[in-house]
This record gives sequence, C-alpha cells and structure tokens, in this order.
Amino acid sequence: MKLNLQRPLVFFDLETTGTSVETDRIVEICLIKVMPDGTDEERVWRVNPGMHIPEEASRVHGISDADVADKPRFQQLAPTVFEFMKGCDWAGYNSNRFDVPMLVEEFARAGIRFDTNEIRMIDVQNIFYKKEPRTLVAALRFYCGENLENAHSAMADTRATYNVLKAQLDRYADDPEIKNDVAALAAYTCMTRNVDVAGKFVKNDKDETVFGFGKFKGMPVVQVLRENPGYYSWFMGADFAQNTKDVLARIYCAMKK
Repeated sequence: MKLNLQRPLVFFDLETTGTSVETDRIVEICLIKVMPDGTDEERVWRVNPGMHIPEEASRVHGISDADVADKPRFQQLAPTVFEFMKGCDWAGYNSNRFDVPMLVEEFARAGIRFDTNEIRMIDVQNIFYKKEPRTLVAALRFYCGENLENAHSAMADTRATYNVLKAQLDRYADDPEIKNDVAALAAYTCMTRNVDVAGKFVKNDKDETVFGFGKFKGMPVVQVLRENPGYYSWFMGADFAQNTKDVLARIYCAMKK
C-alpha cells in the first residue's frame, strides 16, 4: 500500500560503536526519504566515529576501524544530513528507543538542534510487536514473504523497514487501529510518553512532566527542582544527552518566569 503522506517521511537506520547515546558514536547512517507522490531518495554515509569500534560491535554490523579511517566525522556530515531530513517526519525500526536519541545527540554535538516536538515519529517495530512480536528478519518474512539479506547493513535494514510498513498497511487495511496516516501511525507506535527523546522525563497520568529514572522516578520535575535547588546545576554538568538537558533547561526557565 502506498503511504498516505502530507510531507516527506524519512526512514533511517544507524550502525554505531555501541548502545550508549552519551558515549557511543555513529559509524553508518542510511536514509530513505519517501515523498508524498510515492517516489523515494536514498542516502548512505559511512562515518569516522573518532574512537575505536569495539570488536563486538564490528561483529554485528561488519564495520571496522579500517573501513571508516578515511571517512568524514559526523560533524562534517551533519549539515548535509540535516538538509535531507529537514521538514520531514521520521520512521525506523526500534527507532524511538535508540536511533532517534542517538541521532538527535549526534546533531547536538555538531551544533544542530531538532525540535522533535514538530516531528512525527513512526516506530515500525511497535506495530509489529503489538500485532506479531518478532524481529525485523521475522517481520520481513511474515509480512513480505522475503528473507533479509545482509542483516545489520544499514541500507538493507532501512529498505526492509520501509517495505514492512507498506505491507503492514496492506495487511491491516481493515483494522481501525492502523491508519495510513503519519500522525495516527506515530501515535500508535509510541510506547511511552517521553518528553525528551531518551525518556529521562515522561508524562504521568495527570499530564505532568516527571522523572522517568533514578531516585526521583515518578516525581514531578518542578517539585524536585524546587525542593533541591542544587540539582539543576548538577544535572546540567552530568553526562546526560544534550536533548535531555535542553528539556530540563526549558522547564527550569519556565519556573523562573
């Protein structure tokens, strides 16, 4: 089924040095921009992470230090990637948990800030997990009758994700929960009520912003900042993602008005 789009939708996948948003780095980024008319554009870049790629990571995606030694750093690629993704919604596989926070943090390190509140994000994995809990390999086989060749190659994974979403829309065409609409799909695939992309701050049942981790988990952020005046300075100097710090800064500034 052709996607019903009002603006471009970028499918993307990252290969990285590891799973820490704060300390790991991108080594490959693949994007497929799907236009409202159904045409698409592909982009893929290998990236020098500026650090050693651990052997366990290389065993997953097949990219070693030698493969990226002469490649640009993400800071150099960031303006080009930003222009390609600007004005688009985003989609990926397990993207809300990892790829989105990682990409937003890499952009922040390059001095580029995305207003993620303006971007609708579809996590294709969450449709699959709600309907047929499996992996991307199984999703492609189940929905498309295909085997995923070159799994963990960014382009292969990204193309597979795009094909799975189209097949899901065909399979669930009569399901009222699955609509061919980016806003509806983004809402359906959102498994959390994150305020920042890393989920350190979330919305509770009262629509208050509360901590999603640590000793203050579940407590309203405003309350914690009022009762612990020094916590804000500590948090902003700690090793949290820039997007998370930006969210706390907005809350803090709003309190001071």
